[in-house]
Amino acid sequence: MKLTEKENYLILEDEKDDVKSFASYLAFKHHELKDKNLVVNILKYNKLSLEELLVFLKLSDKHRRGKKSFVIVNDSMDIEQIPNELMVVPTLQEAEDVIQMEEIERDLGF
Repeated sequence: MKLTEKENYLILEDEKDDVKSFASYLAFKHHELKDKNLVVNILKYNKLSLEELLVFLKLSDKHRRGKKSFVIVNDSMDIEQIPNELMVVPTLQEAEDVIQMEEIERDLGF
């Protein structure tokens, strides 16, 4: 896993070619990441299926319950196919924007 630390979030990238194993690895390492806003950069998967994307659902729910952002970056799927429970955006810039908005909402008590 490649980890890039930004001011108020971490970008996590899969260095292998198995999205399901990457999701499992993130779940295993969650205790080390739980206090950070996370951006899961899986842009390299340009033919991602809904089933593959859904492997992040439990981890996303768990992370968000901890009052931290969990944003997936991938542009290969139609946004209409993605469940509302997952935050998926097509660019890293949009992921950063989402985290900033969610931080503001948490600061305001939403």
